[in-house]
Amino acid sequence: MNTKNLTEGSPSRLLLFFSLPLMMGNIFQQLYTVVDTAVVGKVLGVNALAALGTVEWLNWLALGMIQGFTQGFCILMAQRFGAQDYKGLRRVVTNSLFLSVLCAIALTFCCEGLIGTATELLRVPGEIRPMAVAYLRIMFGGIPIVMAYNLAASVLRALGDGKTPLLAMVVAAFTNIGLDFLFVMGFGWGVEGAAIATLIAQCLSAVYCFFHLRKIQILKLSREDWTIEKPLCLHLMGLGLPMAFQNSVIAVGGMIVQMIVNGFGVAFIAGLTATNRLYGLLEVAATSYGYAMVTYTGQNLGAGKLPRISKGLRAALMISTITSLLIALVMLVFGRLILSCFISMDAAESMAALDIGYRYLAIMSVFLPILYVLHVTRSCIQGLGNTLLPMVSGIAEFVMRTAAAFLLPAMFGENGILFAEILAWAGADLILIPSYFYMIKKVRRTHSCSDCGEKSGKITI
Repeated sequence: MNTKNLTEGSPSRLLLFFSLPLMMGNIFQQLYTVVDTAVVGKVLGVNALAALGTVEWLNWLALGMIQGFTQGFCILMAQRFGAQDYKGLRRVVTNSLFLSVLCAIALTFCCEGLIGTATELLRVPGEIRPMAVAYLRIMFGGIPIVMAYNLAASVLRALGDGKTPLLAMVVAAFTNIGLDFLFVMGFGWGVEGAAIATLIAQCLSAVYCFFHLRKIQILKLSREDWTIEKPLCLHLMGLGLPMAFQNSVIAVGGMIVQMIVNGFGVAFIAGLTATNRLYGLLEVAATSYGYAMVTYTGQNLGAGKLPRISKGLRAALMISTITSLLIALVMLVFGRLILSCFISMDAAESMAALDIGYRYLAIMSVFLPILYVLHVTRSCIQGLGNTLLPMVSGIAEFVMRTAAAFLLPAMFGENGILFAEILAWAGADLILIPSYFYMIKKVRRTHSCSDCGEKSGKITI
């Protein structure tokens, strides 16, 4: 069994080694979009690249809601596992599966129905709108597949298994690369081929994770475990819904920014699209440390080991800062070369897109530590069982991103919008840092008043 107990041992060592397979898995997952972008940009040209960029935030809106629900469910799983309540863990898993199916169906119908309206609101240029719509139709149709993978991976991570999702991503990433070349270059299917390749690869990763879940003894399900419990479902939705809302608010802010960017011309759109594809790679370590903190915090909370939570956060912040500075250095030195892999260099418009993209990449790289603090702190608060305060931080991101998108271009021209993302990160940090101190004090108070707290070493969850 590949489960891992994070309640014993050095916090920094545990977080680092638990994060590494998650990080590698996230890197391979990012290869989906990176390869899609590179193939589309090089083979189909700037217009096709811009088409993907104009609707990128719409795609992320659906993905963010999926990840919000599954990560929320993961919190309670980690707590049950840390408390060694395996019967309760199985009930959480089955009820999470039930809720995930419902959410996937509802989200698929809503997203498919809103494609036309959304592309109009985003002011997608007419010459690239058909490609953008075709790409979204396929990606939104695959929402149940994406939900299946994220749920399975969340269960595994809650139990301390970061290796299986990694292996799933490795297999899926290489599958996606091969299918991208086959569908886009070989069959000439255009952006639709890139979307189909991504979903097939995601399906493989989901099947792989579910296959390994069946091998975990503590998850051997009986008929009793399949009982749908209304109070438990409400509890799970109370954790998942704020996180889904948080991600959706962030995505809507991004869509507003994209709407403004779409008015700056195809070259500007293509430049930001290339950089935004790298955004995932910039963020990949932060996301991994965040996943690790949710599991680490949840398990230690369930085991009643509160001092380890604060030690873990300090360790995660130190590791995150060092990582973000190293990534920033690499991007500042090699960023232009990396971006050139996404943009065909056969026209003046392409050179303009490259210049814009590198300018944006340099700005994000310099301020990258702010993003890493955001992810680690937000995840720690979520692991403590509070998803409302992180949701408030998501609203702060929205406000800052939207205000910056409208005000900065008016004050400094189109380059002003390049700072909107940085201000959004900073706005979230201003909420999250004091929120952590509030939550840890609250949890300590609850723990000291609990009948079973100090005596049993566990918190009643």
